[in-house]
Amino acid sequence: MFHVTRLKRQRTFTRFWPALLLAACLAGRAQTLPADIQVGVTPATSPERDQSVRTAQPSSQAPQSPVSNRQMEQPAAQPEKPQPGGDTLVIDLDDAIQRARKYSPQFLTAEIADQLAHEDRVQAKAALLPGVNYLNQFIYTQPNGTPSGVFVSNDGPHVYNSWATVHGDLYAPAKIADYRAAIAAEAAARARAEIASRGLVATVYQFYYTVASAQRKQLSAEQGVREAQDFVGITQKQEQGGEVAHSDVIKAEIQLEQRRRDSQEAQLALEKSRVGLAVLLFPDFRQDFTVVDSLEKNRPLPAFHDVEQLAEKNNPDIRAAQATVRQQKYGVSSARASLLPSLSFDYFFGINANQVALYNREHQNNLGSAAQAQLNIPIWTWGAARSRVHQANLRLQLAKLDLTFTQRQLLANLNSFYQEASVARDEVGSLRHSLDLSSESLKLTLLRYQAGEATVLEVVDAQTTLTQARNAFDDGLVRYQLALVNLQTLTGVF
Repeated sequence: MFHVTRLKRQRTFTRFWPALLLAACLAGRAQTLPADIQVGVTPATSPERDQSVRTAQPSSQAPQSPVSNRQMEQPAAQPEKPQPGGDTLVIDLDDAIQRARKYSPQFLTAEIADQLAHEDRVQAKAALLPGVNYLNQFIYTQPNGTPSGVFVSNDGPHVYNSWATVHGDLYAPAKIADYRAAIAAEAAARARAEIASRGLVATVYQFYYTVASAQRKQLSAEQGVREAQDFVGITQKQEQGGEVAHSDVIKAEIQLEQRRRDSQEAQLALEKSRVGLAVLLFPDFRQDFTVVDSLEKNRPLPAFHDVEQLAEKNNPDIRAAQATVRQQKYGVSSARASLLPSLSFDYFFGINANQVALYNREHQNNLGSAAQAQLNIPIWTWGAARSRVHQANLRLQLAKLDLTFTQRQLLANLNSFYQEASVARDEVGSLRHSLDLSSESLKLTLLRYQAGEATVLEVVDAQTTLTQARNAFDDGLVRYQLALVNLQTLTGVF
């Protein structure tokens, strides 16, 4: 009877539990919501509470801002969208160089070539030192009734070899020359790696300053648009006052449209220059970055005598050519050494017996040592050794020609780059002065135009002159910085 009653109670609860759950949810929501929001039923409120609720609500005649309405329609937990450009990466010159060294294939190839040359030197040095090997061998020979078997040289049906071998060269002039050539080759590879590094730095400087100049020109173009807009406003006011004709307004508007087109072109040039720099700096394609403007950084130009001394000491092209000449000289020595005798030795210690044991059946030692020396005398090679010597001399001749040409090219580039930097340095001051004069000319021309003493063509000409002066000043800064970079590829950092 007890079980029947309990079962009925469970069935009753199962039948009505959805309704009970819904009522509980409605009751809980009614407690958390404000009193003026009704859920299904109208709550019973006192007159005082109803009056306070109506007072707290905004009047139906009061205007509501659209922003407030939109905020009420949106969910409360919706995240705020990030502002555009908030995560833009700012890169300075040092950061750009470090990034380019990580991803430049030419620089990484030169670095790997330097490492390969280092490993060649290690191997050439190891070839001069004695080597140790350990041999373990079993030889089976078909027996024929004799102690040695079918093959007499095997000295038994079962032969066991287990010995350590030490091999060394007492006199190997070819290997010595190869080792010295490897040292020179490593020096040449290191110099070429520095050439690649300086070339990469110069390329980064060029693209970096191009982006910086494009940024400045884009800002100048925007400033030109603002100046043209201000001039349009001035002409319109002058026309309303009856001081100028409508043609002045048209001319000012034409100038404004031209400035807007210039601004679009400047923005396009900035995007294109940013793409060129991004290829060097990032493993993937991205344009959400800007560069620090360091065009006006004061970098003095040293005297030509100091630059020339630095070029003689720190030029990697000269070092690479000199190292190549040394390498080819040792190559000639290595080729000539193939005509000379070579002496080497071998030392053996271990077991060479018919059983693996320290003693044989007669209790004699199986463990022992032996030594041998070899003298190799070249007699006849059908002219191959002589040909290698002649070939090595031709390579040495080419290396010397390359060295002399590199020296002449260094002197020519040094004079050319220094004159370029000197002229660019002098022109920067002149361009800055022209920019100041152009800015002052535009101000005075505008004042004269407002006073009725200048024409609209003079104002337009002053605006055009100022825009050209700004761009010319930016180009002059880039020219000077790049001229210094070209000098640094020859001399190093100064």
